[in-house]
Amino acid sequence: MIDNEQVEEIILTLDDKLSKTVSVLKEEYAAVRAGRANPHILDKVMVDYYGVPTPIPQTSNISVQEGRCLVIAPWDSSLLKGIEKALQVSNIGINPTNDGKVIRLVFPQLTEERRKELCKQVRKTGEDSKVATRNIRRDALDGLKKLKTDKIISEDEHASCEKDVEKYVTDAIASIDNLMSQKEKEIMTV
Repeated sequence: MIDNEQVEEIILTLDDKLSKTVSVLKEEYAAVRAGRANPHILDKVMVDYYGVPTPIPQTSNISVQEGRCLVIAPWDSSLLKGIEKALQVSNIGINPTNDGKVIRLVFPQLTEERRKELCKQVRKTGEDSKVATRNIRRDALDGLKKLKTDKIISEDEHASCEKDVEKYVTDAIASIDNLMSQKEKEIMTV
C-alpha cells in the first residue's frame, strides 16, 4: 500500500462503498420470503404509531410458530387494526388474520413455479449489486488515474494500487455470489 493520503482516501472510500453494497444486498435478500416465516419481511412495513410511521418490529413482539407462521403481538392493542391494514396494503402477499389479541401471518408452501420466479428475482438483485460494484471500481480507478496524470503517484505505484482495487472488488463479488447461491439454495429447499 502506498503511503499517500489521497490514495488511502480512494481505497477507504472503495472499501466502504463495497461493504455497503454487500450489506444492502443482505437486507434485500432478508426480505425475500422463501416459504418459511421470516420476521425480516416486516422490517419495511410501516404502521401509524401515534402519528409517526414506524416499522412493525418497533411496535410489537414478533415470533415464529411452527416455521411457517409469524405471530405479531403489538405492545399497544389499539395498534391491531393499523397493523392489519398496513400488512394488507404492503406487498408481502400474505393476508393477515386478526383474533383481537395478535395478528397471524401464515406463509403458504411455495409452488415450484414460484420458487423459480424468486430465484430469478434473487439473481437479478445479485447482478444489480455486481453492476454497482463495477461502477465503484471504475470510480476508484478513475481517481487513481487522475493522481497518476497529476504526477502525485508514479506509474509503479499506480499499478500497485490498481491491484489493490481489483482485490477489494474480487472479494466483494465473491461475497455477492456467495449470498446469491445461499439464497437460491434456501428458496429451492422444500
